[in-house]
Amino acid sequence: MKLVFAGTPEVAVPALDALLDSGRHEVAAVVTRPDAPAGRGRRLVASPVAERAEEAGIEVLKPTRPRDEDFLARLREIAPDCCPVVAYGALLPTSALEIPAHGWVNLHFSLLPAWRGAAPVQHSLMAGDQVTGASTFLIEEGLDSGPVYGVVTEDVRPTDTSGDLLTRLAFAGAGLLAATMDGIEDGTLKAVPQPVEGITLAPKITVEDAHIDWTAPALRVDRVVRGCTPAPGAWTVFRGERLKLIQTAPVAERGELKPGELAVGKNNVYVGTGSHAVELLWVQPQGKKPMRAADWARGVRIAPGERLGGGDVG
Repeated sequence: MKLVFAGTPEVAVPALDALLDSGRHEVAAVVTRPDAPAGRGRRLVASPVAERAEEAGIEVLKPTRPRDEDFLARLREIAPDCCPVVAYGALLPTSALEIPAHGWVNLHFSLLPAWRGAAPVQHSLMAGDQVTGASTFLIEEGLDSGPVYGVVTEDVRPTDTSGDLLTRLAFAGAGLLAATMDGIEDGTLKAVPQPVEGITLAPKITVEDAHIDWTAPALRVDRVVRGCTPAPGAWTVFRGERLKLIQTAPVAERGELKPGELAVGKNNVYVGTGSHAVELLWVQPQGKKPMRAADWARGVRIAPGERLGGGDVG
């Protein structure tokens, strides 16, 4: 089939590569978000998908809005059979959805209808799911509500961050998307409506969502830290400044600590929660690089009874 691939971040690149390597399909063009400012100089930088497409010599379309008539006209000229999508980052209007004969097929990183929305992997980790996965489905106007072509499952590991899990799903999902295109082309694959039971939503994680509540149980604290790593980054407040939490681990001991209370050993730093304690493993003080929590604690010289926690800071 002739394809136009839509995607933007690094997590979409494995799927583009899988389609380029499939040998069955022609990727005629790529649709991605416009160049965005990045780095200290805030210079405009092309998306990872745009960079990969340019390396492969593929036409790159960067509409400001997918409803722009110039973009729609070019899409009609290309006349794709299908448009596979991975984390494109913009809503597609009906005028665009109607152009390819087989529609737009999205690779979504959850087992639909669970975790519809922008942050399925983060919400899955924060909810304590033991199994997650990826789904391919036909895009319609509802939020991730279209009929499903196929799924692949992935076990959630005890120390997974959202970055770890998303990386594995990106590669597993790439194979699923390529297989979905094969099945659509030869007519052996039909989309099945999603069940009405089991719908959960996964809106974008905000900075406030990543603010640690030390009165929550230790497992909840650890899940929030893992779910918010690498972005937006779990955080707390220490001496009036934001402290980013990169890695924690629930522990059975140190249960006498009050929520947020710190206890420092020779090579360990513990924090009390609403249940038992968690150990801080890696942190990032404001304006500094990530460091081992034990090194941070030695540097700041934590006083007995001192606590983490507090309101918003700059």
